[in-house]
Amino acid sequence: MELSRREIALLRSLSTRTGRKKSGCCRCEGIRAVRELFANYPERVCFIAIREDLGIVPDYPEELQRIVPVKLFSELSDTVSSQGIIAAACIPDNASGKIIGDFVVALDQLGDPGNFGTIARSLRAAGQKELWYTKGSIDPWGDKAIRSGMGVQFGLNMRRFDSLEQLTSSGTSLGIKNVFIADPHHGENCFNCPDLFDHSIIVIGGEPNGVMGWCPDARKVIIPMPGRYESINAAQAATVLIFESVRRKMI
Repeated sequence: MELSRREIALLRSLSTRTGRKKSGCCRCEGIRAVRELFANYPERVCFIAIREDLGIVPDYPEELQRIVPVKLFSELSDTVSSQGIIAAACIPDNASGKIIGDFVVALDQLGDPGNFGTIARSLRAAGQKELWYTKGSIDPWGDKAIRSGMGVQFGLNMRRFDSLEQLTSSGTSLGIKNVFIADPHHGENCFNCPDLFDHSIIVIGGEPNGVMGWCPDARKVIIPMPGRYESINAAQAATVLIFESVRRKMI
């Protein structure tokens, strides 16, 4: 089946935040990202655009597949060297209700899609679910963020807040006891802070300014760096902190 005009218009609109907000859909481009999406959340897939030189892909139901001429696909793709597959998918609602898992990772005005994707994958790999973010952060449903996260955000409890103050207040109402801010210079040692993962929110800031939101009751936590390096990037820091929770469970 070929793409309809309406489907072509939809895919084009999804390259913008406004288009995604209006339609409630996003684009998921790339072989691995689409495979992850369909394997775990097939009900969210609206249709899959496939470049005509690939033909019908046996991994997906034929009724979902739309064969697209090479030139048109190139116009629709957001990548320089496309893998030839784009899925249009329904964006999950902002998560609500009780917190699932041991702790929350919160992103405050983190704007880099590569960092976002690494953090999302690390959280999923560690068996945790809650990834919250403030206004000013990267849109998790943008093309670059989805490619970076390999579509893993579809399986996380994503919650958006207008400010860090609102985020932490909501956490408190849901049973959060502690708020920690990752800081490159001062704070408690993350490897021996006993309540770091005890009903806590761990806030990761963007680069280069770190956490920007107002959070007066937060405690600072550091990753010790014997090499006396100034800092590591947000994704590296978040991954170290997330997997410290795994290490503690294995002791």
